Amino acid sequence: MRINIGNRLWLKKVVSGMWYDTKSSHLLNTWRRQCFWLVTAQRRKGSAGSRWQEEKSEDGVKWKQLEHKGPYFAPLYEPLPDEVHFYYDGKAMKLSLATEEIATFYGKMLDHEYTTKEVFQNNFFNDWRKEMTVEEKKIIKHLNKCDFTEIHKYFVDKNEARKALPKEEKQKLKEEAERLQEAFGYCILDGHREKIGNFKTEPPGLFRGRGDHPKMGMLKKRIMPEDVIINCSRDSKIPEPPPGHKWKEVRFDNTVTWLASWTENIQNSIKYIMLNPSSKLKLALRAGNEKEEGETADTVGCCSLRVEHIQLHRELDGQEHIVEFDFLGKDSIRYYNKVPVEKPVFKNLQLFMENKDPGDELFDRLTTSTLNKHLQDLMDGLTAKVFRTYNASITLQEQLKVLTNAEDNVAAKILSYNRANRAVAILCNHQRATPKTFEKSMQNLQTKIDAKKEQLAVAKQELKRAKADAKVRKSVKSKSNVDKKKKLLAKLEEQLMRLCTQATDKEENKQVALGTSKLNYLDPRISIAWCKKFGVPVEKIYNKTQREKFAWAIDMADEEFEF
Repeated sequence: MRINIGNRLWLKKVVSGMWYDTKSSHLLNTWRRQCFWLVTAQRRKGSAGSRWQEEKSEDGVKWKQLEHKGPYFAPLYEPLPDEVHFYYDGKAMKLSLATEEIATFYGKMLDHEYTTKEVFQNNFFNDWRKEMTVEEKKIIKHLNKCDFTEIHKYFVDKNEARKALPKEEKQKLKEEAERLQEAFGYCILDGHREKIGNFKTEPPGLFRGRGDHPKMGMLKKRIMPEDVIINCSRDSKIPEPPPGHKWKEVRFDNTVTWLASWTENIQNSIKYIMLNPSSKLKLALRAGNEKEEGETADTVGCCSLRVEHIQLHRELDGQEHIVEFDFLGKDSIRYYNKVPVEKPVFKNLQLFMENKDPGDELFDRLTTSTLNKHLQDLMDGLTAKVFRTYNASITLQEQLKVLTNAEDNVAAKILSYNRANRAVAILCNHQRATPKTFEKSMQNLQTKIDAKKEQLAVAKQELKRAKADAKVRKSVKSKSNVDKKKKLLAKLEEQLMRLCTQATDKEENKQVALGTSKLNYLDPRISIAWCKKFGVPVEKIYNKTQREKFAWAIDMADEEFEF
């Protein structure tokens, strides 16, 4: 909508409360205030001296003391039992230890969609053959002659056995995990004991990647101490590598925030062990790298759109100046939409497409760097993601106001929350393929619903008989029995409603990834305030790890918070 104010032309954008001055190219202060939490990277606020308050340091120094035990390495491979065989061309074949381990990576995934993809199969087989002995290479020449069935069954049975462990055994495993956490999961940072984010190296396996990644199926090699760079303070006790090994390097760099790093072999990207988000040390976001040809899936964003990704329609479905988008976005999720735009935008797009081939870049003079630099000129700290995050947060807040009924029970309120979050996920194109286990999961849920309905029918009959009995006997005991049956009936009705709500929630969100927007695009204070206002336990929205990450928001937001 265009509005003339004096000699300036203003455009009201789709997002409520967001105004843009097309002449001076400045965002209004109303939007500045609402974006402030984003561009300050969710600064953790608190009273002076609180653990959220970060001390300012000079010359880029992040810490003065850092001591830790280094990473916990993935356990070594345990050979398959003698009765579990790999077959080639119908004949059992004993594999060398290294070759067998890689065979188990593929065998574990036999029931997964990945192993049906040609790219995955080819990459796996090429990398597998590189690790084979000379004799194995002479025999194993075709993947379609390999039989991993017994290997697959062995790991399925092993997984089921682990699930069926008695409570005492599960408790032992839990205690062992807690001992590991205690030993490797904490560091000393400037005299404070701080939690480490992920202290384990990733185990070896087959690379999956997002979407139709060209490197899917390649071998992710085991990370060894010789691959790892340790970072700590000079006066600390340097972590000891496992017996018989040594670190690649030990550094004493207090201008960085990582504790250990290594380079993974698939994309040669550096992996880090960092502090937990709940630590007192504020971490900066890393900028992404540009793609290399053939290295990643063919996904695009606003700066990398090609001519082939849009079509222009002067008129379509009764509307003028329509831009039709069709491309693969993040995680190879297709984005398809028809958007009406203003005439100047339409004309500019026509100019950008002139004398270009379908594979040419639409905005060939625009890069993420120049875009973000321009946005920084408009407002300090403003980036392309801020627009997206603002949109997501304001949408959640507005949807929660519309959908939440204060009289509903907790289960119904959570359904309303997920519906509001779903609107955000759709806005941000956070789609996903329907989970492979969805149908089975829904069948199990329906079985529970049917069983609960039967229990409810029985309870109604029992209440009816109890009332009839009380009418005849008129005793205290018979009246007490009626009250007991009423309570049971009410409990069963609530349980049935909760199951039905759960089924509705699952069905509505089977193709929507709610977690991405909830964790990365929404101001957590909106969700915290909603929980406090409507009596919903925060743990129903955020799990333990997420509550630690958003502890600052839990501390800051009250039920009256407005984004």
